[in-house]
Amino acid sequence: MMRINVIIPAYNEADSIAHVINDIPNEVDDIIVVSNNSTDNTEMNAEKAGATVLTEDRKGYGYACLKGMEYISTKTNKPDIIVFLDGDYSDYPEGLSKIVAPIIEKDIDFVIGARVKRLREQGSMTVPQIFGNWLATTLMKLFFGAKFTDLGPFRAIKYQKLLTLNMEDKTYGWTVEMQLKALKQNLSYVEIPVNYRNRIGLSKVSGTVKGAIFAGLKILGWIFKYSFKT
Repeated sequence: MMRINVIIPAYNEADSIAHVINDIPNEVDDIIVVSNNSTDNTEMNAEKAGATVLTEDRKGYGYACLKGMEYISTKTNKPDIIVFLDGDYSDYPEGLSKIVAPIIEKDIDFVIGARVKRLREQGSMTVPQIFGNWLATTLMKLFFGAKFTDLGPFRAIKYQKLLTLNMEDKTYGWTVEMQLKALKQNLSYVEIPVNYRNRIGLSKVSGTVKGAIFAGLKILGWIFKYSFKT
C-alpha cells in the first residue's frame, strides 16, 4: 500500500475545514492542515476533526504548501504520494481515491483534478477564474504542447517527483509553477474530471478584484518565464 499525505492550506476556513477533513477517505495516512495566518477557529476545528495542524504566519498559498512540505521532510516514514486540497469545501474530498488511482495503478507521476463544466455547480467558478484557466492552459499548450485544461487545486503527485520540482512560489503561482515544472521535467501526467461546488465563505483570491488581478499576473509571469527558459 502506498502511503498518502494530504496538505490543506487554510486561511479562515473555520466553517468548512471539518467537513473537508471528515470527507477524506481512510486510506490517507496524515491530513496536514496549514493555517495560513487564520484569525478564526480554523486551527481548533481542524484539530478536533483529527488533522495535524501547522501554522504559517506569512500570507500566501505557496507559503502554506511549503510549510506542509517542510513538515513532511522531517518524518521518518515519508509518504509515496502528496495530495493538495483546498480547505473551503469546494472540492469533493471523497474523490481523492479517484485522484490517486492513476499513480497507484498506472505509475503516473502527476494528476490534476480538472473542474470540467459539466461537473461544476453553477457559480462555483467566477468569470475571471474561468478566463484565467483558459488563458493559462492555452498558453501552456502553445508554448509547451501541454494537454492541461485546468489549474485545479485538487491534485496528487509522487512525493519524490515533487521534491525534484524545487517548488518556490509563495503565493498564487503555486499551481501553475508545479504544472510548468512537471512539463519541463517530462513527468507523466493526466487529468481526472472532478466535481466542484460553491465554496463555504468568501474566496480570498477570486472573490476580490485585487486578488483576481494579482493571481492572474502571477500565473502569466510563470508561464512567460518558462517559455523563455532553456
